[in-house]
Amino acid sequence: MAAAQAPLRLTRRGRFVFFGLPLMLLAVLLLSLAGFLNAPAKAADSSAELSLTPAVTVTVQPGESLWAIAGAVAPERDPRDVVADIVQLNNLGDPRVIPGQQLFVPSK
Repeated sequence: MAAAQAPLRLTRRGRFVFFGLPLMLLAVLLLSLAGFLNAPAKAADSSAELSLTPAVTVTVQPGESLWAIAGAVAPERDPRDVVADIVQLNNLGDPRVIPGQQLFVPSK
């Protein structure tokens, strides 16, 4: 005599593990992929596509700040943008400079 088996029943936790966990992993994978595909920064495909930022070297004088340097170098531009360019060109952690420090400053 063959015993009849009861149908498989999933508990609440079992349904979550069986359905919810794979769905969450799929959502994370899709969001990550979308983030990589929509990233604003893209490296150049070749060295011919790279553009160099024209820059000059400036020595910081006593009492001078990045704001003053930015105003002297590019008076027609917004000083905030020039200061941001100087910080980026020189990999500065903060916008403080010391007298005698050599800085690359964008010339255009």
